[in-house]
Amino acid sequence: MSSYPSSDPRSQLAAQPAAKAPAVKAYAGADYARFYAEEPQQAGNGFKTWMARGQNFIVAYSDVEAGAALERPAQPDEYCLILPEETLGATITAGGETVEVAGRSIVFIPPGASKVTVAGKGRLIRIFSSVAPDLAAACSNAASYAAPHANVALLQPWPEPRGGWKIRSYSLDVDAGGTGRFGSIFRCTTLMVNMLDPRFGLRDITTLSPHHHDDFEQGSLVIDGGYIHDIRWPWTPDMRIWREDEHELMAAPSLTVIPPPSIHTSRSVLPGLNQMIDIFSPPRLDFSLKPGWVINAADYPMPGETA
Repeated sequence: MSSYPSSDPRSQLAAQPAAKAPAVKAYAGADYARFYAEEPQQAGNGFKTWMARGQNFIVAYSDVEAGAALERPAQPDEYCLILPEETLGATITAGGETVEVAGRSIVFIPPGASKVTVAGKGRLIRIFSSVAPDLAAACSNAASYAAPHANVALLQPWPEPRGGWKIRSYSLDVDAGGTGRFGSIFRCTTLMVNMLDPRFGLRDITTLSPHHHDDFEQGSLVIDGGYIHDIRWPWTPDMRIWREDEHELMAAPSLTVIPPPSIHTSRSVLPGLNQMIDIFSPPRLDFSLKPGWVINAADYPMPGETA
C-alpha cells in the first residue's frame, strides 16, 4: 500500500523491517482544520492562536505582533516552537535560561514554565503533545478525540535528551538534500517535525507518493500556498467500515490529520510557494534509523540508546 518514485528518498525505507500490523476492525476519519476560515481558539495582547489536534499531538498556529508573549505556566513535557520567517525572532525563557532565537529556527523547549516573547510581527507555530488537558480541550476538533481513534498507538515518550533539559535551538536553513534525506527532520522526546522542501507551483501528478502508516497519524500543516490531500481507506472483509475516497483542498494556514492505515499523498496546487510541515508523535523510528536524516539526532537518543 506504499508506492514512492525512485527519486523519493523514502523509497529507501522499504528495506527496513516492519512488525506485522494488527487486523483493522474500525476506521477513523481524517480531521481538517482550516485556520483561515475559523475564529481563533485563543486571543490575547498581540496574538491570535488557532489550535487543532491529532491523538498524540496539538498544533497551535499564531499570528503575533511585536512584544506579544506566549506563556505556558506548567507544561508537563517538552514542546516545539517554529519561527518560519527570517524577520521574526523571539526571546525564550524556560528552565532558568533566557535565550535569544533568530527567525528561521526550530526550538525545543523543556517542561515546566516557559515564555516566548516575539520581536516582530508575523507567525509562529507551537507543537505540543496532547497530554496537557487545557490545550487538548481548547482544540477546534477536541470532540473528535473524545475517545481514542482506531489504529493509533498511544504516545510513549522517547528517552530524555543528552545533557538534560534545556532550550535547544536549530536553524531551519540546512542543506535538506545534501545527504539524500527527506526534507529537514528534527525530533524531541515526543515529536518528530519534518520541514518539507518547498514546492513552487503544481506538483507533477505522474510522480506522486501514495503510502500508508500502520499505527500512527500524520499531521500535515500547510503554511504557504495550498495542497490537495488525497486519502483512500483500504477495503476490509467488513464492508460496514469502508469509507469513500477524499480529495480535500486545504489552503494556508491549515492542519490535516491523516489517520492510519489510510493511503495518502499530497499535491501542491497553487502557483508560487507551497510549503508544508509534517508532524508525527512519537518520533518515527524508520526515519530515525536512516543515517543523517534527523538533523539533531546527536541530542536526542532513540529508545535503547545511551543517553
